[in-house]
Amino acid sequence: MRHYGGLSVVPAFAFMLLLSAYLALYVGLFAVAVGPAVAASSFVCSLAPALFWTALEYARAHLLTGFPWASLGYSQYRNLPIIQIADIASIYGVGFLIVLVNTAVASFLYVLWRERRANWQPLGIAVCAVVATLGYGQMRLGQTMGDGAISVAVVQGNIAQDRKWDEDFRDETLDGYLRLSRSVAWAKPALVVWPESATPVFFQTDPTYQTALFDLVATGQFDLLFGSPAFGPERSDRPATLYNSAFLLSSKRGDIDRYDKRHLVPFGEYVPPPLFFVNKMVEGIGDFTPGRTPTVMKAGGTSIGVVICFEVIFPEEVRQFVDRGAALMTTITNDAWFGDSAAADQHFSMVVFRAIENRVPFARAANTGISGFIDAHGKIRSRTALFTEAAAVASLSPGMRRTFYTAHGDLFAIGCVILAIGDAAGRFFKRRREQS
Repeated sequence: MRHYGGLSVVPAFAFMLLLSAYLALYVGLFAVAVGPAVAASSFVCSLAPALFWTALEYARAHLLTGFPWASLGYSQYRNLPIIQIADIASIYGVGFLIVLVNTAVASFLYVLWRERRANWQPLGIAVCAVVATLGYGQMRLGQTMGDGAISVAVVQGNIAQDRKWDEDFRDETLDGYLRLSRSVAWAKPALVVWPESATPVFFQTDPTYQTALFDLVATGQFDLLFGSPAFGPERSDRPATLYNSAFLLSSKRGDIDRYDKRHLVPFGEYVPPPLFFVNKMVEGIGDFTPGRTPTVMKAGGTSIGVVICFEVIFPEEVRQFVDRGAALMTTITNDAWFGDSAAADQHFSMVVFRAIENRVPFARAANTGISGFIDAHGKIRSRTALFTEAAAVASLSPGMRRTFYTAHGDLFAIGCVILAIGDAAGRFFKRRREQS
């Protein structure tokens, strides 16, 4: 917020404290709701902590534009047998299982310490849940999730954030992406993916970039997907609308497809209306308009979808593309904002779950990293290092299985919300009756 957002020290810390306090509310609510359940031995009480945690994570992902960053289940992104249940229950199901197991252990130790007896019921429930999850995971890992193959390349330009929009470096930026794209031509990729805002111009109206990119796809015989700011028509009653967009140039059809980012980053790409006054404190903040349609495009004969940066952390955003027929997903981002922090790894790990939830492979292109490929089992096929130029190629099998999650969405999480509310209401009214 200081380095890239232009905020001075006091407002930057104030906004960070506000965000931290808001996110802490969910942990506090969880503790208040489930404290008594840890010591209980009933079946309902054994499930209560997992229900409340899942319900609160779902609420955090949707309230106030949503911020589901670092949900508990993401800690297991390399534990493939456990996380295959995401194609039924999404990331929320994995978090539910983690809380269920840890609550069982905590309850067992608590009762053993306080009452000198063994409380086996929670442990039995947890063991059964883990065994069932592992069995399901091994079954899914043994199944074929894709059909055919498409060669995809991702390009990581490693353009410093302070140079990205500097006019003096535009030619250097373009030359770098062209050079890296040509370096993978030997692999004959059907699709080459550049990161978010790879073109530091309005591609719609810049003849230099238009000529260079159309020449690239014509000579390379591949389709090109890249990020660029875009604008809509100016009207008498308003100025032109701005979009954070992804363009697809077709080498064979010679036409252009476009997707406009729908889930914008609050304070980074727009200011939420209730906090309009922030405009007076933050200079240069983006004033983008959200797109309306999860556009599915064709590349290399395959239906593809693209989510831009922040969108990939929302399961329902990716689901909508696959539900409309996308068999291969791409995500383009600029994580230079994160610097040399854990956030880049966290952002990358979330893509693993989006692949499993919908059983589609992912290609990820990030400006400064991490770029890479993830298959429909959630296995990371390859990944690049941070802050390096890179171009990588992989053969991906487009998804062929329609999952429960793709078909029905967040039924599991919504069910947890309903049960958690019911449990809280039941306890409230029971307490009222006892007091009266």
